[in-house]
Amino acid sequence: MEVYTVTVATGTSEYSGTNNYIYVTLVGENGESKRTLLDNPGLDFRRGAVDQYKVASPSALGSVMLVRLEKQRYWVEDNWFCRYVTVEPEDGGKMQIFPCYRWFVGDSKIEIREGKATTVKDDTSPKLLEHRKKELQERRETYRWITWAAGIPRCIDAKTEADLPQDARFENEKRSDFEHSLHYALLELSLKKFTIRFGKSWNDLEDFKRIFWKLRSPIAEYCMDHWKEDWLFGYQCLNGSNPRMIQRCQKLPDNFPVTAGMVQSSMADGTTLNKELKAGNIYLLDYAIMEGIPTNTIKGKPQFIAAPLCLLYQHPDDGLIPIAIQLEQTPGLDTPIFLPSDPPLAWLLAKMWVRHAEFQVFQLLSHLLRTHLVVEVFCVATLRQLPAVHPIYKLLAPHQRYTLEINCRGRTQLLSETGIFKRVVSTGGEGLLVLAQREYKVLTYRSLQPRFDFIDRGVTQIPNYFYRDHSLMLWDAIHSFVTGMVDLYYPTDQDVQKDAELQAWIRDVTQEGFTQLPNFGLKSKLSSREELSTLLAVVIFTPTAQHAATNNGQFDWCAWVPNTPCTMRLPPPTDKDAVTMEMIMATLPDVSQSCVQMAITWHLGRAQPDAIPLGQYPEQHFTERRALEMIDSFRKELKKIEEQILDQNAGLDLQYLFLLPSRIENSITI
Repeated sequence: MEVYTVTVATGTSEYSGTNNYIYVTLVGENGESKRTLLDNPGLDFRRGAVDQYKVASPSALGSVMLVRLEKQRYWVEDNWFCRYVTVEPEDGGKMQIFPCYRWFVGDSKIEIREGKATTVKDDTSPKLLEHRKKELQERRETYRWITWAAGIPRCIDAKTEADLPQDARFENEKRSDFEHSLHYALLELSLKKFTIRFGKSWNDLEDFKRIFWKLRSPIAEYCMDHWKEDWLFGYQCLNGSNPRMIQRCQKLPDNFPVTAGMVQSSMADGTTLNKELKAGNIYLLDYAIMEGIPTNTIKGKPQFIAAPLCLLYQHPDDGLIPIAIQLEQTPGLDTPIFLPSDPPLAWLLAKMWVRHAEFQVFQLLSHLLRTHLVVEVFCVATLRQLPAVHPIYKLLAPHQRYTLEINCRGRTQLLSETGIFKRVVSTGGEGLLVLAQREYKVLTYRSLQPRFDFIDRGVTQIPNYFYRDHSLMLWDAIHSFVTGMVDLYYPTDQDVQKDAELQAWIRDVTQEGFTQLPNFGLKSKLSSREELSTLLAVVIFTPTAQHAATNNGQFDWCAWVPNTPCTMRLPPPTDKDAVTMEMIMATLPDVSQSCVQMAITWHLGRAQPDAIPLGQYPEQHFTERRALEMIDSFRKELKKIEEQILDQNAGLDLQYLFLLPSRIENSITI
């Protein structure tokens, strides 16, 4: 009789424990142990418990290949979350670790493998090969593709988050906090609407201060005090919630007839527009993608959008400043070019219109499409094509936590016909989908790689571009980390080419997820370790650093509503001299819309209480020494980046900390 010590670790979140029956069977090279009920005196499998048991086998099993766990109901159904199992022969043999990190729902049976990461070509045992095959068959039945809307990336087949399997759901604490914070924000909004005239316009810009109650932040208050200043407008183009819109302008667009004389008063002494164009100091924001987008109707009243062009100048003393704004793509008598020398209210309103376009683009394109929806494609493909023992599954799983549920909630609560965008955003309803479809058509794999993105936009030299500098530090750290991991498990390029599961994964990504994208630029076959490393860096950088850059500052920059209005209630001005404060207040969001904007950006942009920072892996999918050493080196590099960013920001009134590694989540969870 051979006896083994089996240790079973239960999850630490609420309701992870169970009072149901738990059985274990050890499956070894030479046979199976007895099916054993795990039952110690007292309560077993409590939340956070690590319980130890003795399991007997009629004969020596050899190396244990699988641990079969079974849960059976006792009185009432009680789900159970298992973190891991360890197995150690009593005769002093090697302890084996079996990561699990799965929910057992109902009467269920799950077989888990030892933690050593293996590709399919490394498995020679028919039993283990059959286990891989069966696991993927079950996953493909559970995680299915669906087209939520034509012309955007495909997604998980789930109408609501309730349709997702338990393994893809929020933990109870996360769900409670998510729903409580939304209710808290909406309660405060209700109180504000009760105390302020509901559904009315404000009287003047100072009135917006009346909704700055408990929901506030240092940057939001700084923005409230300085938002009219041109330098802060320019700063947000570099370091605000949409820092990837600005591009170098080497030649003025034909549809933006700015003359040198128009902007001469904005130039530094001794220079001209033409000289600065040649010197590379002129930049452009072009919102052509907004032209002709269907607009929302809110409470029976039409809302309005614009498709602005904005010229900016890197002034040697004043920094990046706007110098000319045209609010539509077609120039004409009714489309004047607004200048800093115009009447102050006209110039201010023109900047508001640019910032309004910015709200639509950053929320729907830079944030929703280019992070949430892009990452969901990789998430679904990973679950469908890579078994839990695969090294790439182990690498990516922590960076896909909660993504399916938050995206399901986004589709039902934010984007649907009854969602929040339909209630308060000018592109809500049909417009947001048309906008996303336009961006999806021109989406490229190259643009998801930050170094190429900065080169292609011509912004590698612009000063004080903290988003660029911090992004590149993080990209290099992530790329170095995944390159080491790829080299560990794929000694040659041929190993990449011959990994059938990996090749099925990339085909699922390109042929099922990113459909109808002939110019996306990601091939359906991976040919080298370098290709794989770059792709994995994109798949980790996007839900971590890129998502943090667009998501984490949205309350800071949108809480002061005139700075980034979610909707506009009058059309763009056609006469500079006709702009009045009454016109501005009638254009900006009303009391109700402003309260919702403030509440929802706080809810979505706030730090999450259960956040797992970039590079932290509480679920230890890897067990090999060399892999764990690489993870430790990655953490040390992130710590260096943290210290460098803090040193850069020391003493600054307006700090850029959105890409501080400790503030970047490991996955998209909000």
